[in-house]
Amino acid sequence: MTPWEPYAMNYNTLISSETVNQHLHQSDWVIIDCRFSLANTKQGKNAYQHGHIPYARYAHLEHDLSSSITPCTGRHPLPDVRVLVEKLGNWGISNHTQVVVYDDAGGAFASRLWWMLRYWLGHEKVAVLDGGIQAWQTHFDLVTTLPHITSTTFRPYLNDAHCLTALQVQNALAQKKSCLIDARNPERYRGEIEPIDRVAGHIPYAVNRSFQSNLDKSGLFLSPETLHREFQMVIGNKPPENTMHYCGSGVTACHNLLAMEYAGLSGSKLYAGSWSEWICNRNRSIVACK
Repeated sequence: MTPWEPYAMNYNTLISSETVNQHLHQSDWVIIDCRFSLANTKQGKNAYQHGHIPYARYAHLEHDLSSSITPCTGRHPLPDVRVLVEKLGNWGISNHTQVVVYDDAGGAFASRLWWMLRYWLGHEKVAVLDGGIQAWQTHFDLVTTLPHITSTTFRPYLNDAHCLTALQVQNALAQKKSCLIDARNPERYRGEIEPIDRVAGHIPYAVNRSFQSNLDKSGLFLSPETLHREFQMVIGNKPPENTMHYCGSGVTACHNLLAMEYAGLSGSKLYAGSWSEWICNRNRSIVACK
């Protein structure tokens, strides 16, 4: 049995639109629409109102899945756990619920909620819709009807071990036993452009694997075998649990973490503050384009 086979029938990494459709009417399934645009923060909610997968609730990246920015944080700090847990219950998510999350960006935003539920809050039954809303629309219709939601209680099993601080990243890199992967596009990693953050460049010793590299031309995730081989080339002889992920603000880095999990390379960790937090402290070293 290959290392990725146990994930094939468990809805804790990726799930197909056909499988979601088969379970649409089950009361213990909840679908969350995570569409978002950094350029227009209202765009995702507007898109949801104009058409979404039946029974889907909407989660806004900045209002629901992040907390307020401070001078010491990145652009999308993790939300207050108590506030998030209350929202999950209000969305009808209990500890027995199968959660499906989707967006229209190949999982770039949905993977954030996937990571928070799966790794941070200890909820095993959560999967990203492979291909997003585009894959759904290939076979099925959207609706504008808002779902009827019965609130419930969600009890988290908080695990901060999967969420690293800047100091933990620094210490891990100093020991030279870990691999740090930057999920931004190569131009931002190299510091040639920086359209969002005030400083360009990357964290020293980080290697680059853009999250878009996890997808094929149709927007679906590459096969587990392909992802396993490609990530193994990136991390080399370092074990998956010594792999750390970051991006601009801790969102798209979750896409690489999801891809590794799907490929059977479990246990990697997220630097949630990411580049936008790293550069808040001028004492932290950076590598910039020369």
